[in-house]
Amino acid sequence: MREDNQSLPEHPPEDFILLGISDRPWLELPLFTVLLVSYILAMLGNISIILVTRLDPRLGSPMYVFLGHLSFLDLCYTTTTVPQMLVNTGTAQKTISFGGCSVQYAVFHWLGCTECVVLAAMALDRYAAICQPLRYTLIMHDRFCRRLVALAWLSGFGNSLVQVVLTAQLPFCGRRELNNFFCEVPAMIKLSCADTAANDATLAVLVAFFVLVPLALILLSYSLIARAVLRIRASSSRHKALGTCSSHLAVVSLFYLPAIYMYLQPPSRYSQEQAKFISLFYSIITPTLNPFIYTLRNRDVKGALQRLLERACRLC
Repeated sequence: MREDNQSLPEHPPEDFILLGISDRPWLELPLFTVLLVSYILAMLGNISIILVTRLDPRLGSPMYVFLGHLSFLDLCYTTTTVPQMLVNTGTAQKTISFGGCSVQYAVFHWLGCTECVVLAAMALDRYAAICQPLRYTLIMHDRFCRRLVALAWLSGFGNSLVQVVLTAQLPFCGRRELNNFFCEVPAMIKLSCADTAANDATLAVLVAFFVLVPLALILLSYSLIARAVLRIRASSSRHKALGTCSSHLAVVSLFYLPAIYMYLQPPSRYSQEQAKFISLFYSIITPTLNPFIYTLRNRDVKGALQRLLERACRLC
């Protein structure tokens, strides 16, 4: 009986083991501290942006409607991955159930693809505001903006559903160790002991579509914006037009560059440590920085935050 008990695994056979960011035990406390601080900053920053875009009537334009959805996406991003990472970093039992793992990669891919479309919608809004100012209200009317937002969420959900159905059918043999800090579809495909050619091809096609098509629309929008800005003779007007786009361009760069490096090249081109760092960047660092980028570069957002704080102080 003693030998049988000793042969039992320490975790249920249907669980996955997350190996985490680093295999060095002395790094766990610093990593836990950095993750906790980043998560708190991301929560505070994105919740603040959501509140001001919802409560301040001066931020009722389509740009701030999209910004509110972007902040909500970033809030969900960090909540999908960071709490599990904090639990695993602070304990020796670094496991996640099969159901929890499935929910994590499903929600993560849903949010990622939705954010691609939202960023493209924000670029379209900037194009209409700068290149078509007289027709801006006719182009970016409420119904059209609602349709863009619905398209973003529904298309992201469709991609996630396809990935979940294909990944859930894969058999996993042997020790279920994911050399990552959260469940992600590429890591799950690598762990399977079956032929994953269909999964790899589907993932590559869908990711290429959701990354390259919105990115092409963003680049086209900003090429037209740059041409229009160069025609403006007044330097003050030119700087104002560029200022409204700089924050969005910074967010696009922080989101797309790691995603392109991670998903649009063969896995043999980068090591697992590089993959972890890239995943850490676009799942935690980017959602934490986004609200501060928009706050520091946008006078309207800073003014709305100040008015919200003053209102909260009066209520207290």
